Amino acid sequence: MLLDISLVIVGLVLMLWSADRFVEGGASLARHLGIPTLLVGIVILGFGTSAPEMVVSALSAMNGSPGLALGNAYGSNITNIALVLGVTALICPIANIHSSVVKKELPILLAITAASAWMLSDGDLSRMDATIMLVLFGALLAWSIFEGLKKDEDPLRDEMEQELEAHAMTLNRAIVWVVVGVFLLVGSSHLLVTGAVGIATMLGVSDLIIGLTVVAIGTSLPELAASIIAARKGESDIALGNVLGSNLFNTLAVVGIAGAIAPFSTDPEVITRDLPVMGGLTVMLFIFSYGFFARGRINRIEGGVLFTIFIAYNTYLIMNTFV
Repeated sequence: MLLDISLVIVGLVLMLWSADRFVEGGASLARHLGIPTLLVGIVILGFGTSAPEMVVSALSAMNGSPGLALGNAYGSNITNIALVLGVTALICPIANIHSSVVKKELPILLAITAASAWMLSDGDLSRMDATIMLVLFGALLAWSIFEGLKKDEDPLRDEMEQELEAHAMTLNRAIVWVVVGVFLLVGSSHLLVTGAVGIATMLGVSDLIIGLTVVAIGTSLPELAASIIAARKGESDIALGNVLGSNLFNTLAVVGIAGAIAPFSTDPEVITRDLPVMGGLTVMLFIFSYGFFARGRINRIEGGVLFTIFIAYNTYLIMNTFV
């Protein structure tokens, strides 16, 4: 057990460090290649923070632990909204959301969450389901690129410009960090998956529970750090955009890749417990962000509600697992 816990801790630390290096290197490399700033923000930084979830889920599927893959994806989505945005809003309320791209992503995330729930409602994630998810992700990526290439003014572009200038690096250094980041990301993910499966076996719990809790929270730490920093700087579009991009990536690409590698049956709890929580939080995020009650900002009260849901959900998981 001690060895497995050590593997999880070392894997998480290396994963978070390598993911950060990979994203920063990738963003700088894109700038050197002349890729538009908004496109860098939407694709590389928005989706890039989900690289840990993608690698962990792919390795889990290959190792015969589909529950860990699905739990990691959906658990990360729940953590991103309830913990990341909840804590961020408690520390520094997320001000008005101005970016048209971010506002367009909110209803897209709602629709995709509903579509995913429908595909899993029969209790199986078939290769056809996975293919549909990956095709949808491809379409979403194409739309993101189209939006990023537009010349229209967008507040997200200005915020990203400031961030990229603050973390500028030479071309050679950017390439080095991208290569190093990828290799360490894969290696650290392997350590994390091995340790997580070992812990689940020793405790006699499902790998789904480990994926929903330990792994999901660990792989969501990049979003937490990025959103808090962005909110404190007044970059509300980046704070929310990070979470939206990550959840879109998790729902389509992370789950789709796992299902394409090894189709699997889903635990009934995913349909009756986890998907409703994820869907409900997504609806709440839509209501809060569009300002039906508070002029398009996530205030401290709403942040407290999200954080309370996170605590209650994880307490329920733990109590029903060990009691």
